[in-house]
Amino acid sequence: MTADSASTLVVGDDDPELSKQLDDALTAFNEAATSTAYGDSFSIKVTDGNSELVGGLTAWTWGGLCGISMLWVRGDSREQGWGSKILQAAEAEAIRRGCDRVAVSSFTFQAPGFYQRHGYVETGRMLGIPDGHEDVHMFKRLTA
Repeated sequence: MTADSASTLVVGDDDPELSKQLDDALTAFNEAATSTAYGDSFSIKVTDGNSELVGGLTAWTWGGLCGISMLWVRGDSREQGWGSKILQAAEAEAIRRGCDRVAVSSFTFQAPGFYQRHGYVETGRMLGIPDGHEDVHMFKRLTA
């Protein structure tokens, strides 16, 4: 199937079906180009005694790399060490899944210092996003 003069371009809101189609197409392309199958995603969740979310993490694996998508801890629980416990659990799970590296990004107003305290090194920044802040990209080698 090719694009032609009868093709249409549509700009719209969030489209979960389109996101899945793009993800499937890019996954197939990347796997063919690299001969490396995608791993999978995983999550870590902490709840309190009332089953309310204290914090959590989502991540993916591919080619020996674990990519942390999101890590969040509720404000009233941040001084209890949950961020460190969640991150350490994620690194252990990444190793269990065959990863030897992990990557994450954090805005300057979020937690780049937290990751640096856990051995992550800065590999680059996207400047001016959002409004004068920066998106800090970080990396860490994992050891079993």
